[in-house]
Amino acid sequence: MEDFRIIKDVEFNNPVMIAGWPGMGSVALGVVNYLRRKLSQGELAEIKLDPMATIDSVVVENGIASMPPGPKNTLYYVKNPDIIILEGEVQLAGQAGVMLLNKILDIAVKFKVKTIYTGAAFPLPISHKEDPDIYGAVNKGTIKSMLSKHGIKTMDGGHIAGLNGLILGLAKDRGINAVCLLATMPQYAISIPNPKASGAIIETLEKILNFVVSLEELDDLIRDMDEKMAAIEDKVKDVISLDSKEFHSPPIDKKVPDYIIDKIETLFLDAKKDKSKAIELKRELDRWDLFKFYEDRFLDLFKDSQ
Repeated sequence: MEDFRIIKDVEFNNPVMIAGWPGMGSVALGVVNYLRRKLSQGELAEIKLDPMATIDSVVVENGIASMPPGPKNTLYYVKNPDIIILEGEVQLAGQAGVMLLNKILDIAVKFKVKTIYTGAAFPLPISHKEDPDIYGAVNKGTIKSMLSKHGIKTMDGGHIAGLNGLILGLAKDRGINAVCLLATMPQYAISIPNPKASGAIIETLEKILNFVVSLEELDDLIRDMDEKMAAIEDKVKDVISLDSKEFHSPPIDKKVPDYIIDKIETLFLDAKKDKSKAIELKRELDRWDLFKFYEDRFLDLFKDSQ
């Protein structure tokens, strides 16, 4: 993998970094994309990954196959207050992700970044009508008091999947403070963008970092998406219950990855429509030793047929 390329050597005064990659609801990416467009004054640096670190396909054009370019991670700068905004194109897993984050932390060290902020979705069994709550996780106990100071609820347990979470652990090893802000959103809509959750994180960052950004454009996106979410919620209300046990998460001590919980929820929805899908669902529950937790809900699938 190539080293990072500095595009402009900017002089900062105690900068912070706001980083984001794709994830559930495009929440984190929505934050950095909006702030980059509204606040940034230019590109600061770029990291290009070696395609061999991430390749899972080739590009075909006119019958000719070739290697795809590596995903880009671009850093932008803001002055007064001094902020570095990192916008990543794709999520990376395994060693490729760790390599990327270490390069990002190299840049953070170079520019003497003291704190890194990321964002993420906190999916819950709620309606799109509810305003998002903000939860927070930090990588050092010494900065935990910052959460309550700004009205942020503490994330008591669980997992933060992907680079938006992993960077907290790696930053700690470099002596850099890191905070992940998680915005609640409807669990049934994790696959579509949620500008309301992104906006809630932006408003929280405004308070923490003492900057102001116009949210007029984001408000328009929120209104448009609320109409779409209302239609979706109306269609799925017969399949899910927003105030039932259906979307409760398993106990934290189960150590179940977030993507498995998402898969289980999808299988429950599929099994309600097609009972033959229950076989795959039961297999997944048994594999993660979760059947006892989901047993009542699983058996409810067959009540109608009885």
